[in-house]
Amino acid sequence: MEILSSAVVGELVTRSLNFIISKISKPTLMDVEDRLPRVLLRAQVIIDEAMGRHITNQAMLLQLSMVRDAMYRGYYMLDTFSYQSHHEGRKDKAVTRSSSSSEVNSRKRLSSFSRNTLVLEQMQEALDDLSSLILDVQELVVFLASYPRMSRQPYSMHLQLANCMFGRQMEAQFVINFLLSPQPHGTKELDVLPVVGPCHVGKSTLVAHVCKDERVRDHFSGILFFRIHGFTDDELATFKKGCAAKHQNLSDSDGRLLVVIELIWDLNEDAWNRLYSTSTQCAPSGSKIIVTSRYDKIVKFGTTKALTLKYLPHEAHWYFFKTLIFGSMDPKMHPRLAHLAMEIAKVVNTPLAANSTARFLRDNFDTRFWCKILTFLRGNFQKHVSRFGDPFELLNQNRPAHLGRVATPFEDIVLECQYQRFSEEEVPEISILDVMYGSVKPQGKFEALAWRSEIPPYYSYVFACEIQEIKTTATKRKHSVLVENKSGTFS
Repeated sequence: MEILSSAVVGELVTRSLNFIISKISKPTLMDVEDRLPRVLLRAQVIIDEAMGRHITNQAMLLQLSMVRDAMYRGYYMLDTFSYQSHHEGRKDKAVTRSSSSSEVNSRKRLSSFSRNTLVLEQMQEALDDLSSLILDVQELVVFLASYPRMSRQPYSMHLQLANCMFGRQMEAQFVINFLLSPQPHGTKELDVLPVVGPCHVGKSTLVAHVCKDERVRDHFSGILFFRIHGFTDDELATFKKGCAAKHQNLSDSDGRLLVVIELIWDLNEDAWNRLYSTSTQCAPSGSKIIVTSRYDKIVKFGTTKALTLKYLPHEAHWYFFKTLIFGSMDPKMHPRLAHLAMEIAKVVNTPLAANSTARFLRDNFDTRFWCKILTFLRGNFQKHVSRFGDPFELLNQNRPAHLGRVATPFEDIVLECQYQRFSEEEVPEISILDVMYGSVKPQGKFEALAWRSEIPPYYSYVFACEIQEIKTTATKRKHSVLVENKSGTFS
């Protein structure tokens, strides 16, 4: 009996200890919220140190890219929890004023428990992934010291985003490795690297930054840039003249040329053969060609694997957009604006739209104005997407795109085409955002500036537009689209 009692007591003690240990070891939302920022800080240190060095090892760059993506996910989850909690708190106060206390408390408990459980799982997953990756790159951190530092470094993340590329280190090194790789001795063929991707994804920006790298500038005696539409006879003559002139001016008869070709429109195989043949005649042995285009057809023109650029993942896009808007300010000091910015970032999900919208919001740092913009993007803008299609996809296909206007909901801005202008060319004084969100109303057909880039190649992006009236009887009955409600938003 004593043996049985001892066994039962021992089993109960063991189970109790296991239960207590499991309760103690099970992380809470507060624990994860406290640990995640510290792990994110460690990841940020590793990424910042790596960004300041010339890393040539593709495997290391791939590992860093994985850490960077996990870091963006971690920041996104942390911001989602922080700003959403603030937003839910504001909603609860509004509901409390119009509902009974017991009903409100019951709904709050259920909603809070469900939301916190989901957020805890997502934040814990982000924390585990990032912690595991940091452990995996311990050797990489040691090897970083063996790579030379870049000559110039940005002073802050805000300056880095304003003056440098964002999130393209691995792609840039891919292009540099292609340019610096030796060719078989005596060959007259030129290596060709196609760079493809959708409109405004950063193809020209990537190549421009690669061409500014001192390793590339030291390797080539000259760099030629050409923007070609359909490779007409005039463009062919200009191309020949440019290549020949550059070749004649080289002090070294064996000097290599780097020819960068930006294709504005599609190019058929016959036109490409003429362009390539001209390049081989004018450029000395060892020269190389980079050709950029939004059309995947150019992949077959390459002599090596093409580089395909894609838009940033949503988490990285939010990190980019947040830094553009708030700069050196701490978003935590403006939780209401930070929440609105997160919602706006879900709609303006391309680099061009993010840059132009971020600047516009930064110049109008007001909660009510941001609510107005968010309401418009969720309602009027999405309505146009459902009727006509995504405007950025349509423009990428050289088709007209429709956008609405806040001031006059019964009018559309039709974007007939888009084009880029060099920094020395004149640009319209009218901004497309002023037409969309402000009271500016040009007459007839006009040009509007979408965004002026502050990084190479310093393009200005311009739209050819026209204001059109929406002729529908249904919308005329809705004489008021933006009405302020008691919570301070617009509906």
